[in-house]
Amino acid sequence: MKTTTKLAVAALLGMTLLSSTASADVKKGQKIYLKKLKAPCGFNGVKFAQSHTQDEWEAIHEAGKFEDEIKKICPKVKKFKAKYIPDVYDFAYEYASDSGNVPSC
Repeated sequence: MKTTTKLAVAALLGMTLLSSTASADVKKGQKIYLKKLKAPCGFNGVKFAQSHTQDEWEAIHEAGKFEDEIKKICPKVKKFKAKYIPDVYDFAYEYASDSGNVPSC
């Protein structure tokens, strides 16, 4: 019984440590905006995020047009890596015009 319990606990601990969470992060998106988009856009993250409501950002993201929208808002952005999109989307969604939140950038 002890061996089975130890084995089960070890397996659970191992799965917990080895599993990765594939979720985006608002703070990471803010850092990406500051590093990659602020200069080409010419304005801070507040203006970028508040250019749409949360529903509008969600619709743009679900339609797969988020990168196109970035280029529309910031025409000087030439290339934007697809791996940044989930984090920047979370940033834009979190600080959208109807969210009531204000980023510190």
